[in-house]
Amino acid sequence: MKTQFKLAALALTLAGALPAAAAADVKVGFMATLSGPSAAVGQDQLDGFQLALEQLGGKLGGVPATLIIEDDHQKPDTALNGAARLIERENVDVVTGLTFAHVLMALQPKIAETDVPFIGTVAGPSPTAGKLCKPNLFITSWQSDTPAEAMGKYLQDQNVKRVSLLTPNFVGGKDKLAGFKQTYKGEVADEIYTPLNQLDFSAELTQVSSSNPDAVFMFYPGALAISFVRQYRQAGLADKYPLYSANSIEGAGVAAMGDAVFGSIVVDTWTPGIETQRSKEFVAAYEKKYGRLPSAYAAFTYDAAMLLDAAVASLNGDVSDKKAFNAAIKNAKFESLRGDFRFGNNNYPVQSYHVFEIVKGEDGKAQFKTIAKDVLKNQPDSYAGECAMS
Repeated sequence: MKTQFKLAALALTLAGALPAAAAADVKVGFMATLSGPSAAVGQDQLDGFQLALEQLGGKLGGVPATLIIEDDHQKPDTALNGAARLIERENVDVVTGLTFAHVLMALQPKIAETDVPFIGTVAGPSPTAGKLCKPNLFITSWQSDTPAEAMGKYLQDQNVKRVSLLTPNFVGGKDKLAGFKQTYKGEVADEIYTPLNQLDFSAELTQVSSSNPDAVFMFYPGALAISFVRQYRQAGLADKYPLYSANSIEGAGVAAMGDAVFGSIVVDTWTPGIETQRSKEFVAAYEKKYGRLPSAYAAFTYDAAMLLDAAVASLNGDVSDKKAFNAAIKNAKFESLRGDFRFGNNNYPVQSYHVFEIVKGEDGKAQFKTIAKDVLKNQPDSYAGECAMS
């Protein structure tokens, strides 16, 4: 109850900042994982969206907007109840956020029974990009496999012979390793799956050390990544086996990892190392407002707000026709933080992926240094062909 009160108060605070003359014309349901070990991911999503809404004057497409927040607690049943509240009780015009793949998978029947748009900004489970694609489900991040496909290709191009793989045992983690193996053709020394709430990796790191790979590739979200990177360095593995990752070394977690993070290699379509003016302005504004480095999750959700702004504007603020609203989202033109952006036939992004090294800047803080640009260029995901939409 306390969590619900705080979230409701947050929504009311934002609504109170809007013009007093009218109730919100656009109601946005924001559902994300805002508690538990991976709460930092959901918080980054929320902060990215709120920063965009603040910069837009509390409006989307020129009309006032209200943000109604639900914490799914990383639990499918909680998410289903939250989605029902947002759609049936709050009558939201759109739902965004959607942090974890297993939660988004559980929501598929609910999404299918409505025309209300759902815009996911982190989770990208493979079935929803393929046979379960829907005209009212959009993803602004990536299909979960694709960043790992880029890293697999990079390590293949670098002629790395043997790699140990580690991830949590859930849909998103399995997609990551499947994507990596799609493009990496060397030997997989270990394929290790751990519980989604596990924070002690001593047994797994001992196994990796015994396997003696040439490199390690991992995917761990939120606090799991912080624990893994610290323990990896403490175990003395960082000097033996270079650490590669996708969507793990992110945002405030980078600072929390301390010196253990330096030398790690990451892949994504956006990091704070992207050298565009639009991206630099976003990073500066985010750091000023929240006092921490933005993650890609914050950037993808900021983009979702700007996408909605363009879509609502194209409809002159009238989002009552949800099928028209979905079409407007599909075709909206906005300036993405990552540069070129468009949806493919399955409402997943077609975009480019780059590789970065985490280095120590002159100020002693971590920086993302580009070491390989366009490892995958204008890349659709591997499941788009299974989607029946055109």
